[in-house]
Amino acid sequence: MLDDATTRSGGTATAAQQAAASELAVPAPIPARAGFATRCSRALLSPWSRLSLLLVLLAAAATSVLLFEPQKLMANGWPPQVHGPLALVLFAVAYGLVTVAFVPRPLLNLAAGALFGSALGMGAAMAGTVIGAAISFALGRMLGQDALRPLLRGRLLTAADRQFSKHGFRSMLAVRLFPGVPFWAANYAAAVSRMGYFPFLLATALGSIPNIAAYVVAGARASQPTSPVFLIAVAAIALPGLAGAVVAWRKRHHLRRR
Repeated sequence: MLDDATTRSGGTATAAQQAAASELAVPAPIPARAGFATRCSRALLSPWSRLSLLLVLLAAAATSVLLFEPQKLMANGWPPQVHGPLALVLFAVAYGLVTVAFVPRPLLNLAAGALFGSALGMGAAMAGTVIGAAISFALGRMLGQDALRPLLRGRLLTAADRQFSKHGFRSMLAVRLFPGVPFWAANYAAAVSRMGYFPFLLATALGSIPNIAAYVVAGARASQPTSPVFLIAVAAIALPGLAGAVVAWRKRHHLRRR
């Protein structure tokens, strides 16, 4: 029994000594390399670094378009050996990429009609529109949203953001149906808002149909400028543009009063 007591007292003393030693022990320093790597990764993944990367990518894309002018190749110099379904796929992919680089879509829609006719040109232009919108939205959402959302100040910006965030589908549908807002501007505005990815793409696809159809038909019938089909297509281009300008003017004054 005495031995048990001694053993317990010795065990207690040893445990106390170990606890005291652990309290006095200095934690091992974090290697300097690991700390530097962590700081670098945080800086590279910060919202402003991602926004800077987005701006660099867009500037590089716009510069390459100015230098190489791929829109002229699509409209006037399409390789003759590329034809059939492959030509449609390549045109749609190229269409989407150059719209990200701010190439105006009306020119591309006219080229689609001139190269492939009304039906096939419509399909190629629609696919390119959705591809370009998807790429722009993804870039804006991943690289620009966190940095730009805190800067949404002012009556017009906050009202537009609230409209896109709460009524994303119908707001984007209206923007696509009534041209006036540039394609790329609508894409990045939607990406900075809290609009969902699927409503954005669906509204883009549905709302772009009338405008694309008018330009594609005009491009397909450009060799017959006096034909009724061509004149109807031109009217379908002009009237929505005028209506969109009127709606935008009235909406702007309504937002200013609020």
